[in-house]
Amino acid sequence: MTRLRRIQGGLCAPSGFVAAAVSAGIKYPEGSRDDLALVAGAAPLLAAATFTTNKVKAAPVLLSAGHLKSRTCRAVILNSGNANACTGAPGLTNARKMASAAAVALGAKPEEILVCSTGRIGVALPIERIVAKVPQLVADLDARSSLAVAKAIMTSDTIPKEVAYEFISGGRKFRVGGVAKGAGMIDPNMATMLSVITTDAALTRAELRRALKLAVGRSFNRITIDGDMSTNDTVILLASGAQGRPGLEAFQAALDAVALDLAKKIVLDGEGVTRFVEVEVRGAKTARDAWLAAAAIANSTLTKCAWAGGDPNWGRILDAVGYSGAAMDPDTVDIDYDRVPAVRGGMPAKTPFARLQAVAAKKAFKVVVNLHLGTQTHVVFTTDLTEEYVRLNLGE
Repeated sequence: MTRLRRIQGGLCAPSGFVAAAVSAGIKYPEGSRDDLALVAGAAPLLAAATFTTNKVKAAPVLLSAGHLKSRTCRAVILNSGNANACTGAPGLTNARKMASAAAVALGAKPEEILVCSTGRIGVALPIERIVAKVPQLVADLDARSSLAVAKAIMTSDTIPKEVAYEFISGGRKFRVGGVAKGAGMIDPNMATMLSVITTDAALTRAELRRALKLAVGRSFNRITIDGDMSTNDTVILLASGAQGRPGLEAFQAALDAVALDLAKKIVLDGEGVTRFVEVEVRGAKTARDAWLAAAAIANSTLTKCAWAGGDPNWGRILDAVGYSGAAMDPDTVDIDYDRVPAVRGGMPAKTPFARLQAVAAKKAFKVVVNLHLGTQTHVVFTTDLTEEYVRLNLGE
């Protein structure tokens, strides 16, 4: 097993990366909050990325997917306050202008720049204000600004999200670090989120793509808050190669740890959230059945409302499994709250209700549903659903 050590520095912890954030007044022209950020390599980087599977894709998603075909990457430019989504041809032009402005300031090619945006959909990007701030953004680049980037990309987030890990492989130290944003419109196939992850490991582009796909499948594709999928979801992995080549298994373990840590931070910071719930479905006949059942439970409005009230309403859980589309026999299902039996064989267990209530009242707990039909398992991280969530989403 790879030994991982959590360290400070976020996405600037790995060698070969610098970052910066400035205020461009994107949503609030008179505001002073940083809303434009840049993550760059001291030398050309290799990049891999995963994007939203929503058929409605924002301009920066379309642009970045095309720019990934470039042999190298120099930087990622990110903004909050405006999603640049559903903005048609002008939106794509503005995404190109963001990339071009960063490329000129860095002495790079436009296709070497990836673009990420987050914020309200259907609003024209104030591109002039953004382009005007890019020279300052590049001038401010340093190896201490990971937290500034994490703050600049926040929307409804209440806390910035960053993490970094160090591991040893072949006698050398390697690092993987990252930042993320996300708090609402969160559902698997990614969440409404942006994340940039960096490493000083040297891998091929094919290896980076494979590693990122695995890591995202084990983290960002296993979180849900409200069942809504965004138009802008992006996870980018950048590799400087500054420390040489590690063992692939050791690197995967570190990348998985960073991605999972960031994914959990997103769930913990969910809009109006008061409960963090891990849902594990065991004993499914197929992997798809396990996923279907876990997703149905995690997205069940009734179940999430019960959790908000501290109610271990297992009937709603069993109901969700029943309509999930997964193969199941209600007479074989067991349900536990933090290893406390709630259901056995589809019937109430003999556990006193007060004991189950005590678990459901906790800020974090685990629900395990065993279908007893096979060997497949799936885990989803989710939340409760509160009145505060509704209040936050009455407008934007």
